[in-house]
Parts: sequence; structure tokens; C-alpha cells
Amino acid sequence: MPKVSSVIVPYAAYLRVYEPLAAFPEPERGHWARYARRPDRPSYQDELRRSLADLLPTPPVAVPVHESADAFVTEVDGVLCVCPWRTRLRGWQALGELAGELPLPVLDAVLPPLVRDQATQDYERWLARNPDARPWIRTATWQVPLNWFVLVTDEEREYAKGSGADGGVPPVLRYRTPMVQARRRVARGLRTLRDSLDEGPLIDGLVDVGRWLEEFHPRSLVELDYGGLVHVLPAGDLAGDHSAADVAAGIEALREGDGEAAGEAYGRLVERWRAVRDRRQAN
Repeated sequence: MPKVSSVIVPYAAYLRVYEPLAAFPEPERGHWARYARRPDRPSYQDELRRSLADLLPTPPVAVPVHESADAFVTEVDGVLCVCPWRTRLRGWQALGELAGELPLPVLDAVLPPLVRDQATQDYERWLARNPDARPWIRTATWQVPLNWFVLVTDEEREYAKGSGADGGVPPVLRYRTPMVQARRRVARGLRTLRDSLDEGPLIDGLVDVGRWLEEFHPRSLVELDYGGLVHVLPAGDLAGDHSAADVAAGIEALREGDGEAAGEAYGRLVERWRAVRDRRQAN
């Protein structure tokens, strides 16, 4: 039986914002400066495993009791940039979305009503004291939302196939782009979509993401990371996955009034993600 620390959690993808260290007030700035020097910083898989482990006790822990002091760290042109986990805040927000994703009997079995009610009350009290709080990370399960791909281009795609199974280096598929570029693409994409389509989930989702991006420092870095989904997609499909290029092609076709080309781009996306959707339904 594998150790909990070695179990791969395969179903989550992430949209992250890394802000320059100077964007954080003291004493948080000092904490992240010290944290960045640690040689043993945890990974996104460690974060997700911790959340799942909290569901094992009876009663389960719906949301961490204390906020995480961990973060993802990277350098951009020599500038240290930080993406705080904010696991507690994201847990509260995810809890509010579960009712729309799970049948009530399943939800009650995983998280009893009393546990959910207490977590909701805790969140309301916390939010009253922190009305401007927002997460640096968005999570999607068993998919990468199409509106996320609007933020990036195929030229920013980073793919590494990994080196074997157990004990090896896992594959990585991600995109990274400057915040100013991500905001510009959101605005341009919205103009095209609103000129070509009726209001719907794609436009609503892009509006929501655009508003979220406006909350951060303009010199931030935006990262779209397939996360654990790299363990769901077959290696050949992963290597050939250019979803950002298909989304860009579809939007450009709409801009030029070419509905047929836009439909073909959308068809490629649907076909590519069918295997992941089928896996989700099987679970």
C-alpha cells in the first residue's frame, strides 16, 4: 500500500497568480522572503493531499482550522514572486460550490449538514472582518475551463513529458504569461465573443476571471497549470494538447466572421477533453 505522501491526486488543474514580493505588506512580506529560502517547499500535490486527509476523521474537517503559511514561489526577471496557498479561504469557497456539483445524499455522506453549517458560519464571521479577501489560486476539477485558455498563447506553452512512473519525474504542462498580457487578452476576447455570441457560460466565465485578475499587482505572473490532469491524459494526447491554440483560433475565426472555422476549433476541444470527462463520470 503506498504512503499517503506518495499518492498522486489526479483530477485538479489550477490558475495561479504570482505577485511580486513588494506587493505584500509587512509582516507578510518578511514571512514570504524567509519562506522562499526554504529548501523543502511543498508541492501542489502536498496541498491537495492535506485537504483530502482532513476528510478522513469523524466528523470530517470541512475547512482547515488555521490558514496555510505555505506558498508557491518563482522568480520573474530576477524579482521574487509569491502565490500564497490560502487553503482555508479556498476551502470555504469550494464548500459553497459543492451543493451544485454533488447530489444531496452524497454531499451529506461526505460532509454532514452540521459540519457544513458550522463552516458557513465561520466563513461569514471571517469575511465580515476581511471583506476584500481573495484567493491567489483557482482550481478546476476534471477539466481546464475554456475561458482560462483565453489568458495564454500556444507560444507560452511549457511541456515536459516526465521520466517514468513510480519514483520518476511526473509530466508537466503549463502556461505562464505576464499579467498585462493576460488582461489584454481577456478584454480583446470579450469584445469578440460579445459581438459574435449570446451571453452564456463562456462569456460569464471570462468576465469573472477578468475581474479576479484586476485584484492583483500589474507586474504579476499568471500561470495555467494542468496539475494532476497530466496523470489522466495519455502521454500522446498530452504532448499533442494545444488547447490554447484552438481557443485562440476559434476566437480569431469569430472575429473574422468565419463560423465554420470557429466550429472546427471548438470540435477539436470537445474531442480532446472527452476522455477526461468520461473519466470524471466513471468516478
